[in-house]
Amino acid sequence: MTDDLGDFTVEIADQVESFVVAIREIAAGEDPDYAISLLLLEVSQLLLAGGRLGAISDVVPDERFEPDTGYDPDVEGLRTSIANLLEPIDEYHSLFDPYAGEPEVFTSRISDEVADIMSDLLHGLLHYRAGRSAEALWWWQFSYLSNWGSSASSVLHALHSVVSHVRLDTHPDEQVAVEDRLLAQTAAEAIERP
Repeated sequence: MTDDLGDFTVEIADQVESFVVAIREIAAGEDPDYAISLLLLEVSQLLLAGGRLGAISDVVPDERFEPDTGYDPDVEGLRTSIANLLEPIDEYHSLFDPYAGEPEVFTSRISDEVADIMSDLLHGLLHYRAGRSAEALWWWQFSYLSNWGSSASSVLHALHSVVSHVRLDTHPDEQVAVEDRLLAQTAAEAIERP
């Protein structure tokens, strides 16, 4: 690995680690009042790392096979915790591929998408921590392009929609608390209005 790519890998690893730690803290539910805002912030920052991965040329690992990471981290507890935190707004609708001949709308859950993103990132982090930097960078780039980039984009769009419904669908004269624990319920009510 060149020094430039080595420094780049360290920067991406730092961003991935930061996301992983933050999502685990959010899922722990110690401060549910800010879960939506924090998720919005963390997913936005992760997409910056993804954009950087998408902007560089293809990373080619040293070996033509992926070394065994030993295990795949279990993210089911995290998935369940986030689903409970976001219960009224966890499910959302999005486009599968905006450039498809006939765009396909799909239904997903923020909790499922975040858990899948975490799984991809943790897999690369296992390579990185084992000293396989090229493999880690290749995995993060590949999984960004094939999976977590579109998942994170969809989650960001859903979270943005929740926040915008709450902030823009409320008359300025109404005094509405916009704490995150109320965001989900307020957004669900706003969406249901005719």
